[in-house]
Amino acid sequence: MGKFDEKVEFYKAQMTKLGLDCNAKKLVACAKACGPSLYKADAETVSGSDKAELDRVKKNYLIKKLGLSPQKDLDAIIDYAIDKIGKSNRNKYRAIFYYLCSEKARKWPS
Repeated sequence: MGKFDEKVEFYKAQMTKLGLDCNAKKLVACAKACGPSLYKADAETVSGSDKAELDRVKKNYLIKKLGLSPQKDLDAIIDYAIDKIGKSNRNKYRAIFYYLCSEKARKWPS
C-alpha cells in the first residue's frame, strides 16, 4: 500500500469516528484535489478560524476545482463542513473538509 492509499484509509477511519458516511471514490477524488498538502503536517488540516485560509478554500477548491460561482453562498458550504467535523475539533483534515464541501455543493472535484 502506497502513501496515498494509507492517507485515504486514515481519512476513512477518521470519518467513521466522526459518524460520517463515506463514498470511497469521492474521498479519493477529494484527496487527490488536495495535492501534496496531504503529506505536510501543517497543510494537511484546515483552520476553521483563519479567514485567509477559508478564503483560499473558497477560491482554490470551491470555485476552481468544483466550478462553483463566486456569487453562490460559499460561506454556507464552508460552515456546513466545519459543523459536521465539529468547531472544537482541531483536526479538520483537508481531504475530509473538501469531501464535506463537495457533498454540500453536490459536486465532485474535477
